[in-house]
Amino acid sequence: MMGFVYLSAILFSMFGMATLDHKFKLAFFHDRFRAALTIATGVLIFILWDIAGIALGIFSAGASQYMTGFFLAPDFPIEELFFLTFLCYFTLILYRILETRWQRT
Repeated sequence: MMGFVYLSAILFSMFGMATLDHKFKLAFFHDRFRAALTIATGVLIFILWDIAGIALGIFSAGASQYMTGFFLAPDFPIEELFFLTFLCYFTLILYRILETRWQRT
């Protein structure tokens, strides 16, 4: 059961981002298509970055009791995909918060 702690934390955090998004209409609740395109583009770039890092021997998956142990590719755990999605979603939410706040001043 400990193997899902990290993934659960990422999903819990993503739920928090979605709650902020819904309340303040920042990303998906403002413009679904643009938000999805922005996040998908960011995730794709980071996946390519990770693949290059793995191929060059720079990145490797560490062993942890908190990870599921499921891999999408060698040294590319499933948690990485969820983390990259969260990272891009968080960045978009942060950008939109700053953008809406900056316009008011």
